[in-house]
Amino acid sequence: MKKICFVTTISATLSSFVVETAKCIHNNTDWDITFICNYDEKFEKSLPEYIHYISVPMERGIRIAGVKAMLEMKKIFQREKFDLIQYSTPNASLYASMAGKLAHVPVRLYCQWGLVFVGFQGLKRKIFQMEEKYVCHLSTHIEPDSNSNLRFAHEIGLYPKSKGSVIWNGSACGVNLTKFDISNKEEYRKDIREQLDIPEDAFVYGFVGRITRDKGINELLEAYKKLNDDSYLIMVGRSEVDETINQELYTWASKNEKIKFTGYTTVVEQYLSAMDCYILPSYREGFGMGVVEAEAMGVPVIVTDIPGPIDAMIDNETGIVVQKADVESLYNAMISIREDKVRYFAMAEKAHDFAVNNFEQKQLFSYILEDRKKLLGE
Repeated sequence: MKKICFVTTISATLSSFVVETAKCIHNNTDWDITFICNYDEKFEKSLPEYIHYISVPMERGIRIAGVKAMLEMKKIFQREKFDLIQYSTPNASLYASMAGKLAHVPVRLYCQWGLVFVGFQGLKRKIFQMEEKYVCHLSTHIEPDSNSNLRFAHEIGLYPKSKGSVIWNGSACGVNLTKFDISNKEEYRKDIREQLDIPEDAFVYGFVGRITRDKGINELLEAYKKLNDDSYLIMVGRSEVDETINQELYTWASKNEKIKFTGYTTVVEQYLSAMDCYILPSYREGFGMGVVEAEAMGVPVIVTDIPGPIDAMIDNETGIVVQKADVESLYNAMISIREDKVRYFAMAEKAHDFAVNNFEQKQLFSYILEDRKKLLGE
């Protein structure tokens, strides 16, 4: 029986991107499965009994406590004798790759779901890029979740072209078409718009994700403000407002009755259904799952020209690609996607077909399972 272990810094990453994959592996193999992350009692209780859970204290950012986390993982890896460890998120990947190398874990798989250094400048960027390269060096296999990020990693020399691959068409977990079922769209649309007091005939732009600078929130709010029309904007996600967010602009948005801040939700498909256009103006992404989830619900998208999201859509067919950190480019796309009705409805139809045919979750899981068996020599 093979023993595999999934490692992330916090439980939310496991919950969002790994749990369903692990269930698929369990249903199709006799492998022993373990999760490692920061302690989360609620998460632990939610796991199936066949998934072992080990907590290792980890903090975001560079911390001296990271040495302790790495050494603790080394002991765990030596004791459990895993055949494969899979890690993602910056801190967990650094600690797990080092511990895995020291413990002689034969397969050390780095799921490169995003490159954090891309959002930094100067010395900070250099330091985090060196850390990323080190993690790649320690890993026996690297799997980014988008082809554009794979190309980017090769171009800047994070790892050689002989190292690294993308599963199927990319994404960490694919789209669950039972949850993102377009047949429920009209019902969801009506309910959410009533809850948020948005007219049925209003054009609604939307965003899903963390309310932070790196997600392009400053540009999104500025572009929407520039529209100055009767459209609405739904902002779904946790607020992480700090000094990098334009405080004057954010205060204006918070008081604007046409901008709806909803906070975090577990029913994102319902909010996507209430939108006419999904916007991801991010500075960096591993893939940008919200893009294909919106497309699955028949919602055209606007994304920035960065690795990840550009793999999740087709420019001028399922949406529009705009320049990163460029208010004018985003503003023009928002006008364009709204005004050309024929083009809009063609995009909506193409978006749904594209997501269903290229990112369906069960099909992706079958490719992931095949890949893991290959890595383990089965």
